[in-house]
Amino acid sequence: MGKDFNVLEKSELIVMLTHNDCTIENAYEIFDQCKDSKAKFWGFKEKPLPLEKMKELYAYMKSCGKTTFLEVVEYTEKECLEGARMALECGVDILMGTIFFDSVNAFCQQHNLKYMPFVGKITERPSILEGSIEEMIQEAHTYLEKGVHGFDLLGYRYTGDPVLLNQRFVAEVPAPVCLAGSIDSYQRLDEVLEASPWAFTIGSAFFENRFEGSFAEQIDKVCDYINK
Repeated sequence: MGKDFNVLEKSELIVMLTHNDCTIENAYEIFDQCKDSKAKFWGFKEKPLPLEKMKELYAYMKSCGKTTFLEVVEYTEKECLEGARMALECGVDILMGTIFFDSVNAFCQQHNLKYMPFVGKITERPSILEGSIEEMIQEAHTYLEKGVHGFDLLGYRYTGDPVLLNQRFVAEVPAPVCLAGSIDSYQRLDEVLEASPWAFTIGSAFFENRFEGSFAEQIDKVCDYINK
């Protein structure tokens, strides 16, 4: 089932201008330096940049032809709904994250915003994922029936077996899946390629120079690696 819904032949890298689940202060400058890199998908988190700076950066990304993502790491209905409003105001292509709430889903559908919520039990920031694989897959099917676009799976934040979770979830959920969080080595890139999700995020690992080189060089290394 993995790719039937998907026009992408290979998993796509989403560059997140974030470190430890928070947007970096100089995100605009980093994007400006890396806008000509091979990554087409870009995003960041809902904290701590002011909304006006977020809007300015997303507008710049879109003017460069990028597909844009806002990932909201919030767990209450009020904060998740606020994150969805922020995504709409910023004009992003896809809202990732938030715990699923019917109110958030309804808001996204009303405003034609693609919604990719978390699944499982999520706590802390940086996030920790708990729950059984079967329950997460069933949860995803329930949300799909309600019209969500896809899912933000925090696979490498899972307290169980992340490789098994990633593989089973992507194989058994007929929708775009983004593997997000803690993809910080070529071994994990190999595991991501094996699972073959629609997309995956890297943020902190680039800032920690896990793929060695300038920020733009690391992006291109990862893009080349997944497309080889």
